[in-house]
Amino acid sequence: MMMEDVRKEVDRVDHEIVRLIARRQELAGKIAKIKISKGHPVHDENRTRDVLAAVFNRAVECKIDPVSVQKIFETLIAMSEERQRECSGEGNLP
Repeated sequence: MMMEDVRKEVDRVDHEIVRLIARRQELAGKIAKIKISKGHPVHDENRTRDVLAAVFNRAVECKIDPVSVQKIFETLIAMSEERQRECSGEGNLP
């Protein structure tokens, strides 16, 4: 396989990752509506801990660096919480 072919595949994977991040953000908006209706805070320490533990374990199973994967998910969680704040009126809309 030629390098250009592999790079095209990487580009396709990157595109899919961005699409999935956008979908995660969309779901964060739906979560915000549920939290608002129930009077729950944006940040949920238990959920954050559970997500980070799950992705750590999944990364180990996939034989990739679990600490780096956790850092990526810390960023994704922060993005989701910001989206939830925007939806609840606590943050600034982009």
